[in-house]
Amino acid sequence: MTIENPSNKTIKEILQNAKSIAVVGLSDDPERTSYQVSKAMQEAGYKIIPVNPKLKGEVLGEKVYASLANIKENIDIINIFRRSEFLPGIAREAVEIDAKVFWAQQGVANQEAFEYLKEREFTVIMDMCIKVAHSVLIGK
Repeated sequence: MTIENPSNKTIKEILQNAKSIAVVGLSDDPERTSYQVSKAMQEAGYKIIPVNPKLKGEVLGEKVYASLANIKENIDIINIFRRSEFLPGIAREAVEIDAKVFWAQQGVANQEAFEYLKEREFTVIMDMCIKVAHSVLIGK
């Protein structure tokens, strides 16, 4: 099974219907891409839920969680800012929570994680920047 992203129509519907984005690997450094992309998505109206076991307190005014499993609120999209080799582990964690969209940022893809998630009826988007997709498809 080759990694294939959903159609732009499907991605647009995901972005229009989503309210919360758990960001795995979100940095507290404003110079990092994960911070900049998450801030832009927050400014576009999404609730950002930071996930980073190395951080404590808050990032972008939101409580930081050590893992997806620790989050008690609804997650519409899991957005990953980790290297490709970490995706299978994050995918296994993702199936344990109530989220159905797994979005790996530009430059991040993993065949094993893709197949694992597709077998479990996830919508999987890999190697695509959520901020760019939002700008192109929603245009705000």
